[in-house]
Amino acid sequence: MIILITGASHTGKTVLAQKLLEKYKYPYLSIDHLKMGLIRSGYTKLTPEDDDKLTEYLWPIVREMIKTAIENKQNLIIEGCYIPFDWEKDFVKEYLDNIRYFCLVMSENYIKNHFDNIKEYASAVESRLDDEWCTIESVLEDNAQFLELAKKYNVKYLLIDDKYEIEIDL
Repeated sequence: MIILITGASHTGKTVLAQKLLEKYKYPYLSIDHLKMGLIRSGYTKLTPEDDDKLTEYLWPIVREMIKTAIENKQNLIIEGCYIPFDWEKDFVKEYLDNIRYFCLVMSENYIKNHFDNIKEYASAVESRLDDEWCTIESVLEDNAQFLELAKKYNVKYLLIDDKYEIEIDL
């Protein structure tokens, strides 16, 4: 089983992946780790600010890792914002039967009422060296964009509205 977790920055993708690892003992891959490894090693001239180009660059690698894991009957959780909304087009049914996809989206209400908590938990699993760019405006904008795209592409999304409670049973 492959679990794909995407969403805007600060929605808890890594925390959810960590919880699933602890519950199901499935390893997980942070696409951010792959991104930074490729950037720091000089295998790409892209920077962490090149979001759209990074999705284009990273997705073919991640896509083929997913296929390899399925072919080897291995479980894997993959989390990150670099999963395109039209990801399903890259897989035939036999692969799709082995993939579960979740897009985390925080509502405007949740963000406005819990922004301090969002910032507080930003480094719950991994340390963020510079989080000054994260403002309530940027979080509102990012989540609105993810919600719009999730609806446009008709993909499953988990709306975080009142409380931050996400349970995924496989």
